Amino acid sequence: MASPKVAVVGAGVIGLSTALCITETCPSCSVTVLSDQFSPNTTSDVAAGMLIPHTYPDTPIHRQKQWFKETFSYLFAISNSAEASEAGIHLVSGWQVFKSPPKEELPFWSDIVLGFRPMSEAELQKFPQHRFGQAFTTLKCDCPPYLLWLEKRLKATGTQMYTRKVADLWELHGEYDIVVNCAGMGAQQLAGDKQLFPVRGQVLKVHAPWVKLFIRDGDGLTYIYPGIHRVTLGGIREKGSWSLSPDAGTTRDIFDRCCSLEPSLQGAQDIEVKVGLRPSRLCVRVQREVLSQGGLKLPVVHNYGHGAGGFSVHRGTANEAAHLVRECISALQGSSSRAKL
Repeated sequence: MASPKVAVVGAGVIGLSTALCITETCPSCSVTVLSDQFSPNTTSDVAAGMLIPHTYPDTPIHRQKQWFKETFSYLFAISNSAEASEAGIHLVSGWQVFKSPPKEELPFWSDIVLGFRPMSEAELQKFPQHRFGQAFTTLKCDCPPYLLWLEKRLKATGTQMYTRKVADLWELHGEYDIVVNCAGMGAQQLAGDKQLFPVRGQVLKVHAPWVKLFIRDGDGLTYIYPGIHRVTLGGIREKGSWSLSPDAGTTRDIFDRCCSLEPSLQGAQDIEVKVGLRPSRLCVRVQREVLSQGGLKLPVVHNYGHGAGGFSVHRGTANEAAHLVRECISALQGSSSRAKL
């Protein structure tokens, strides 16, 4: 068959990195990204972008670990290159603190981040309400620059990008040979997925250049993540809420919780509030499917449902989705050669 045409639906971090992986894994493909929103208007633009995995209850741990490892290695290489500043990727050290010791004192990702160790008694004195902690160095993406960097990389490969709202995956049949669904919350409609639900997040981006170390409460709800230009303060998880309007009470609550962990934040200035809906399900869906109507078929690869942990595993799931696209191409080429016989 001629150069296979692949459409990637969605232009957040999952869609763009999946498109990039497809161009690397299947260089003979013609790849197009279709989305009704591009940066700076995606959910990914709101994300804190810290590489600390969120655990998916119904995804095997070994698979989650592989995704995180591939993502960490990929971003670590960028952070160690001349492109780090443009891509918005940097190393950041800090602490994860707990009011009581967690069941697992060694999380599955402890040997992937750098220098993971228990906090010393002296360090814990900074957090009088917490009895246990972990210190380590990880990576942080400043999300808008990273998305623009991915777009630039894609354009250099000849990938086309169009603003288009896809209402039904089947509408792409005839235009494209394979469709990749990276639509985030949009997959609820596009894939008819009732297991997908929004978890509303709200964060504050503040000017506090003296804050150099990240601090994260072990429950994952309160966190202070220093970026290149701004510090991200969070957060909240409101399951089932579709509201994209900032809530003033939540802003005060987040600010107060973060100040209790880092009192110097009382001096933070230029507070900007951002809201996003995390596309959540009990396991990330990275899967092949063949849609059929009236004897016609459309191969689809799904890659969505990353919830709060998308940045931590985005490159790993994108690699896996790209390999599934390659399997679809092999199947199409096989049926095309059989048709000629």
